[in-house]
Amino acid sequence: MAQLGKKGVLLVNLGTPDAPTRGAVYRYLKEFLLDRRVIDYPWIARNLLVRGLIAPLRSGKSAKLYQQLWTENGSPLKYYGELLAAGVQERLGEEYVVELGMRYQNPSIEHALEALLKKQVSEIIVFPLFPQYAGATTGSVHDEVMRLLRKKEAIPNVKMVNSYYDEPAMIKIFADNARQFDLSSYDHIMFSFHGLPQRQLRKADDCNHCLETENCCGTISLVNQFCYSAQCHATTRAIADELGLSEAQYTTTFQSRLGPDAWAQPYTSAVLEEQAKQGAKQILVFSPAFVADCLETVIEISDEYQEEFEEMGGEKVDLVPSLNDDPRWMDAVTEMVKRV
Repeated sequence: MAQLGKKGVLLVNLGTPDAPTRGAVYRYLKEFLLDRRVIDYPWIARNLLVRGLIAPLRSGKSAKLYQQLWTENGSPLKYYGELLAAGVQERLGEEYVVELGMRYQNPSIEHALEALLKKQVSEIIVFPLFPQYAGATTGSVHDEVMRLLRKKEAIPNVKMVNSYYDEPAMIKIFADNARQFDLSSYDHIMFSFHGLPQRQLRKADDCNHCLETENCCGTISLVNQFCYSAQCHATTRAIADELGLSEAQYTTTFQSRLGPDAWAQPYTSAVLEEQAKQGAKQILVFSPAFVADCLETVIEISDEYQEEFEEMGGEKVDLVPSLNDDPRWMDAVTEMVKRV
């Protein structure tokens, strides 16, 4: 079939406040947490919780953290996203049009889609910047794209990337970033992924496999191929294999819990405490759920977990840098787009 127009590429990350102010953070938190895929409570309960409690109470504290994170280039997540989009555009050439969108706040998915449609692209490749699939991240991006496109009378061909948790080029970059550290000097290595409520893990499971069998995330199979936790463990194993680590040297953990419900385990904070009790002094942490350093890496791991670890008797928590603006990451995304 003839390809009349260019191919559109929509790179999407989670989002960031427009500014490190309480008002901007409040707007970001409200949009983010009102997403039914993020907090999967009934509409009334979700609104009461987010509008009446979480967003008002957390926006002030979070704004202070964003002020620590902010650079002369603004939000690192947005800055690195813009550099990635420009790098992928340069590599793909004139046959493609690349736009960056954020699931929450700006630049919005709607703005990015309109930019692609105005250029009369013949197809759109939706590329979420989340290596591991979760309904609250990749699923939400796909949901929003479909919501916006169904308003259009003419919809171009749409292709959606699901996950790339074991993409060899990506794995090698994470491993190479770790090689700048003396791996033998660390008492333990942690692979800390963003957390997800256990109920959401179960919702994604139609085979009664999730949390029902021993080591249910130990391998990827038909029954758990879309399981976030299983994909996280697969990413860990791929990086560990690339570095030649033994299973005793590392642990897959989950951070950023919200609320009293049980989330994916083990928790990063709990493993840090366990390691401190065993006498560990030096911990190296990967955060392979994030392709760009952000609040959850620079602040939560490098600052907050460092402080916790010191209080427990430890000495140093080092963070392996994310993919950020590494030219090899731009190459990897380019090749993945071409394969879609």
